[in-house]
Amino acid sequence: SLYDYDLPFIAVPLMGPNARPIGVLAAQPMARQEERLPACTRFLETVANLVAQTIRLMILPASPALSSRQVGKSPAMRQIVEVIRQVSRWDTTVLVRGESGTGKELIANAIHHHSPRAGAAFVKFNCAALPDTLLESELFGHEKGAFTGAVRQRKGRFELADGGTLFLDEIGESSASFQAKLLRILQEGEMERVGGDETLRVNVRIIAATNRHLEEEVRLGHFREDLYYRLNVMPIALPPLRERQEDIAELAHFLVRKIGQHQGRTLRIS
Repeated sequence: SLYDYDLPFIAVPLMGPNARPIGVLAAQPMARQEERLPACTRFLETVANLVAQTIRLMILPASPALSSRQVGKSPAMRQIVEVIRQVSRWDTTVLVRGESGTGKELIANAIHHHSPRAGAAFVKFNCAALPDTLLESELFGHEKGAFTGAVRQRKGRFELADGGTLFLDEIGESSASFQAKLLRILQEGEMERVGGDETLRVNVRIIAATNRHLEEEVRLGHFREDLYYRLNVMPIALPPLRERQEDIAELAHFLVRKIGQHQGRTLRIS
């Protein structure tokens, strides 16, 4: 339709990511009523904000490619990159296994950003970082007054990751009570905040990581067998660098370039 040049014309910006305009929402009142223009403009701005919010949610961030510079070109790592491409397509629970320093978080991040959940949150949590009492509050949230210092309701990592991915690092360090609650979420998709009785449903993809030999932990009774089978749906084993020494040169140059960019200077390895 054409605009009537005899009537007012209202145009407001649609703000995208990083507060940059990505378009314009325009409208024209049906009659010339000058006194109503401010109210009409405010209404259009409200509509524009709602439209822009929807657009921002639909625009997926560029997926960071897991390049050979980051992981190496050895046959073992090429195979792992191919596994990541395959497993990223589905919501399969992934257990990343490997020694400390093998890049388990990098793998988890790549799986998330190559998945249909890439537009939602990637939330990470180290299960060995907190004592058991605080661990449950951090992951499941708590209600106001649930314990001393709980002055307000707080969402846990599971709620923050709803619709996205939750990366649980060092899952082998978690306690028996935490393992039981995690198993319930994996089985039923339900949880309660600490000190609350409201059952919350969450839609979260779990990627767990461990440097422990979980089979031995299960045999010793330190890790629940049923949880082990729930987590070990798609295992990805990362070999240590000493077993793929052909990757050392490329990784070293990548890290030096990354440090140089961070420090704003050029660094080289002879």
